[in-house]
Amino acid sequence: MTIRVPLREQRDASYDIAIGSGLLAELPALLKRHCPAAAYAVITDSHVAKLYGERVVATLHDAKLQAELFAFPAGEWNKTRETWASLSDRMLAAHFGRDCAVIALGGGVVGDVAGFVAATYLRGVPHVQLPTSLLAMIDSSIGGKTGVDVPAGKNLLGAFHQPRLVAADLHLLASLPPVQLSAGLVEAVKHGVIADEEYFTFLERDYAAILSKHGPALERVVQRSVEIKAAVVAEDERESGRRAILNFGHTIGHAVEAVAKYEALHGEAVAIGMAYEARLAEAVGIAAKGTAERITRLLERFRLPLERPHGASVDDLIKVMRGDKKARAGEIRFALPKEIGAMQGDAKQGWTVAVEEEKIREALA
Repeated sequence: MTIRVPLREQRDASYDIAIGSGLLAELPALLKRHCPAAAYAVITDSHVAKLYGERVVATLHDAKLQAELFAFPAGEWNKTRETWASLSDRMLAAHFGRDCAVIALGGGVVGDVAGFVAATYLRGVPHVQLPTSLLAMIDSSIGGKTGVDVPAGKNLLGAFHQPRLVAADLHLLASLPPVQLSAGLVEAVKHGVIADEEYFTFLERDYAAILSKHGPALERVVQRSVEIKAAVVAEDERESGRRAILNFGHTIGHAVEAVAKYEALHGEAVAIGMAYEARLAEAVGIAAKGTAERITRLLERFRLPLERPHGASVDDLIKVMRGDKKARAGEIRFALPKEIGAMQGDAKQGWTVAVEEEKIREALA
């Protein structure tokens, strides 16, 4: 199955998202078709390197393609300028030239870091996203957002750099731990909330089959979420308009991550953010009554947390949110739902809403 991302601003940067089982074995042919290069830098983390890294490099070597593995320590706390610099320096030392390409093999952290390396290495080289987690398959690998975290906040340094291909191998989900599966499903819930009430209903109805990794159910999650994300990205490549709706749950979620020192998984933090932001949407009169309850009930079914962690004070969360990328003129802004399947906003008024600090504090309390 192939889903096209037809970009409007840079049509020559449009790309395919391939979804299927066993795509790792087809990687050499996919690379030759979508991203030919003299050499491939396979960037991954220490966890994925053991599971798939050596296998991917061996597959490329068997096809007579030059490839080298570059791994960095796993964990969101390693998504830093230092990691970006180290990977870049190692590629330079290995004499990778401008005719090389980067393969991002891993979850969201790997995709962001490897994509940022590709965006900046020798002023930019092509890259391919090879996601290994559900969250990366249905969300973070799509759209060209790359970057690293800094002390002031998450993803504050980065670049838009579209991949030449995203290849989502469904076989890789078999090794995904339950906690990582749940963390990925938060993005599926988000996609239902922002764009498709029917899809949200499917998640409510088939949540048990999805959690048990039932093949057809999980494949539908990947396909529909990819379709939604690809459509939004195609419409707004650089997040200057409607793409902001993809940030539902992320204003508070990113703050939770930062204040908790990334002890919570990204998906878990976003689940907490969605729960609070849904309640906030009702409190300020944007969301229809019952919207928040329906969202939080589904998040609970997917075994996701709903409350801010102990030690994450309201003051600390507010401070981080003031530095969020969506903040304007000192206002904290949110992407908020009107109901399941529809978001507040339009092209004229914008897609985020400024909310008074008092209301935010009430919601967080």
